[in-house]
Formats: sequence, structure tokens, C-alpha cells
Amino acid sequence: MKAAVLEEINHPLVLKNVEISPLRVGQVLVKVIVSGICGSQLHEINGNKGNSKFLPHLMGHEGCGIVQEVGAGVKNVKPGDKVVMHWRPGLGIESEFPTYSLKGKNFTSGKVNTLCELAIVSENRVTKVPNETNSEFAALLGCSLSTSLALIENESNLKFGENVVVIGCGGLGLSIIAAAKLRGAGEIIAIDKVESKRNLALSHGATAFHSSVNDLLGKFDLVIDTTGNSEIIKHAFGILSGVGRMLLVGQPNPGQSLSFPNAIQLFNGSGQSIRATQGGGMIPQSDIPRYLKLFELGLISIDNLITHRFDLNQVNQAFDTLKLGVAGRIIVRIEEMLT
Repeated sequence: MKAAVLEEINHPLVLKNVEISPLRVGQVLVKVIVSGICGSQLHEINGNKGNSKFLPHLMGHEGCGIVQEVGAGVKNVKPGDKVVMHWRPGLGIESEFPTYSLKGKNFTSGKVNTLCELAIVSENRVTKVPNETNSEFAALLGCSLSTSLALIENESNLKFGENVVVIGCGGLGLSIIAAAKLRGAGEIIAIDKVESKRNLALSHGATAFHSSVNDLLGKFDLVIDTTGNSEIIKHAFGILSGVGRMLLVGQPNPGQSLSFPNAIQLFNGSGQSIRATQGGGMIPQSDIPRYLKLFELGLISIDNLITHRFDLNQVNQAFDTLKLGVAGRIIVRIEEMLT
């Protein structure tokens, strides 16, 4: 099967013919339909995820596919099921790392991979959805969209009418804006240095758009950063209200420090808080069905969220587009779309 392989750090991915191994206990073989890509995978390509010792390996952690085969002990999915492929652990067995073969040499890869035609996935990294589920929507529930909804629901403590700033309007930031609107936020200020993101942000529910956090006047109750840029985070600290919460979604580079000027500000008002998130605390088996219901009711949409689509053989073009900062969410098509 064809797969996008990371063979060298800071090099383009290489499309290779990779052999799969027999399934072990708790493993599921999935034929991948579509995959999303995100900024954290740029960290992976750059070796910032502690992965430089584990080359080659396969890429991708949000996708949608059809189960082809299940290993011993698997109870939650069966062949023919449509599944969301996600990095957050859900129901079922936490299997061993899967084994693949490239040019006769075996290597292991992650518990979920999506930039490949076939993926060996740990049972607890797939969640069944109805077969008629939109495949692109299902893929985004693997990371970006589910993280955004869970972040607002579980960790923001967002109250009706509170003011929100979202820094970075890629696919994740746009989804956070939509989630904040759904939650009943007041002002939603979108920040992005790329002017072409203005209409995208406004269409998702932002009430205003600025190119820099330095442009903002006043104080805000919730500030969410998706960039991981330490200087931006430093400046954003200064706009927190007396009940202000800052949520960090984007990851700084390894070794990078964060500093907060006049840190006594943390004790203003009722006390401020700064928190990093891990996927918003999303619980796949309970949250994915609820998010599907929101989609079915028309309360959330991906119509303006996905701005670019590529085929698997264009995967490096997809990542180059991501680096430019001009995209919302990017989808890589692995197989012909079912829905």
C-alpha cells in the first residue's frame, strides 16, 4: 500500500510502497478515505516531537476510513464499519505499536496513522460512526474540530456574553471561533497576520478581525492561542480581564520559554489562569456522537472550514500550503469519497 513516509527530519515526505504486518491483539486494519493535516505535524517533520530516533515512520492522526479487518480481542468495531481515526484514546484495547515494512526492513509507527492507504490502528484510536456520515466531517472529528468543541465545552468556562480572543485562524482557530459562537460568547475577536483570513473568520462567527494582538484595546475574558508563538502569548497575557483565562492550544518549540510581564496581574480580580490543553479533554466514545448530532442539526458546518484539498501524491504540497498560513483546514484525499 502507498503511504507518506517521514524518512529524514526536515525533509519532504516520501510516497512509498509499504507492507503491513499481520494484526496483533487489539489492532484494527482501516482503509483510509480522507485525512486532515495540522500544525503539530510540522513539529513532527521538524523533529520537535521527540521522534527523530524513530525513523522512518508514518504520518497523520485525524482521519476517516472503513474497517477491513480486526485483530484478536477487538469488540467495538467490525469489518465494514465507518470510523473516525483519532489520537485521543477511546474505548477498547491499547494495542502495541504497529509494524510495517519498507524495502524489507521492519519499522514501527504510531497508534494511529492516516496519511496512508491502509493503517494499522489501535482499537482505542477508532470510533464507529454511521456509514452515511460525511467523511470529511468525520476526519476532522479526529483532532481539529473535536479539540475545538471540547476545549470550549470542558476547559474554557465560557459564560454567555463573555468576550473571546482567538489567535490564529487556521482550521483549529476557525473551529474554535464557531464553537465559541455556539456556546453564546459575546464579542469574538479573531487575530491573524494573513488578511485573507478576515472573511473566513467573520463567516465562522467572529465579530471583528485584527492582524495583531497589539491592536486590541480593553480586557478580554477568554484568550485562546493556537500559534505557540511565545512573543504573541506574552502580549496576549496583558489583555486578560480580572476573570481572564488563557488557553494554550498551539505548541511552542522545544526549549522555548514563556515569560509573563508584570505577573502580579495573575492575582487581579477573581484571579486569572493560564492553561495548556490536551485535545480539550475530548472523550471520543461520548463526545463524537454528540458532535455528530450538532452537525446533523446544522448547528456546526464545515462548508467554509476546509479551504484546500489534495490527493495523497500531493501531500508535500499540502504541507507547503499549511506553512504559508493561508489555509483553513486542509484535507488529503486517500480514496474516492464515499459521502
